[in-house]
Amino acid sequence: MNRLTTSRGEFELARFPEHSRQELRAWDAADEYLLRHLDGTDDGPLDLSGTVVVVGDRWGALVTALAAHRPVQITDSFLTQEATRANLSRNGIGQDAVRLLSTGDTPPERIDVLLVRVPKSLALLEDQLCRLAPAVHPGTVVVGTGMVTEIHTSTLRLFERVLGPTRTSLAVRKARLIFCTPEPRPAPVVNPWPLSHTLPGDVGAVSGLTVVNHAGVFCADRLDIGTRFFLRHLPERKGPEHVVDLGCGNGVVGLAAALTNEEARVTFVDESHQAIASAKATFLAGDVPFPDRAEFLVGDCLSGTPAGSVDLVLNNPPFHSHRATTDATAWRMFTGARAALRRGGELWVVGNRHLGYHVKLRRLFGNCEVVASDPKFVVLRAAKR
Repeated sequence: MNRLTTSRGEFELARFPEHSRQELRAWDAADEYLLRHLDGTDDGPLDLSGTVVVVGDRWGALVTALAAHRPVQITDSFLTQEATRANLSRNGIGQDAVRLLSTGDTPPERIDVLLVRVPKSLALLEDQLCRLAPAVHPGTVVVGTGMVTEIHTSTLRLFERVLGPTRTSLAVRKARLIFCTPEPRPAPVVNPWPLSHTLPGDVGAVSGLTVVNHAGVFCADRLDIGTRFFLRHLPERKGPEHVVDLGCGNGVVGLAAALTNEEARVTFVDESHQAIASAKATFLAGDVPFPDRAEFLVGDCLSGTPAGSVDLVLNNPPFHSHRATTDATAWRMFTGARAALRRGGELWVVGNRHLGYHVKLRRLFGNCEVVASDPKFVVLRAAKR
């Protein structure tokens, strides 16, 4: 846990899930730059008396610091929402001080101050700006923030295309601000999301089917090569099993499991609201028999799954958390899978060869088998003894 010092006070902040050896802070220089800007310079502090909307707040640092203004937080991340709740609580701030919305929820009808933490995904930014544009008026104060490596010419063009004239600040501590002046449009900018594409004919049970991707989901316009490799080597099992597509993304792996075994109950889990919306749409497009055997959960890995209740976990773990490269999420997925699996249940994982997941799986499960490999990817199988 770390302490963020602002003109509004000092705040104890942590990421979620919190653990004792947490090395990554719950904010960075871009968040600090934005908060200092809101304090004002020669003209005094900005007026935050209207409806304040904060988009893309990573771990709730911004809305915790601005809680006195009762902001609305809009995020794609379940972990961000949990971090926000925890950070409000540890700083003695009531949960009702911040209204928590997901990217799929209906936004406020009027926005007077729009603060945007620029996301890694330009597509997600496009989707959110298009969704929020009808609530923005000519008097709305729009300020974006991000590290210099996160703000590109395409970022600025997107603000300008959807909302109005846009400029940037000088860089401070490798962070930069974006200033946008909304102006009336003759017609709203058309939101192109979600996208859909047809799967190739060589990926097993899902060959030729349609995949739906909401903005921000990995590899939205095509099948990524890791998932393609995984689909070609999925287990072919039968019987009334409980299968989990862990970190499901657009749900294509879970869909393949459902089509391969019509008696299976498949649970799709992801911490991204956009991913779960994509998985639902992909599943419905797949015209699966017995669609009531599918469940879609936004959550923290398998933390809400009863121990010993799962027969098979299918997993393509991420190895980035925003700008940081880390195996923390993969490790939580593996440990959560082991707890959720019944004795004899299996975890199947696909990953880049260089990540060395086999070492972690052997340490955790006591066994690990290479099912398939090529020069870049490996599919691994670990069984709970």
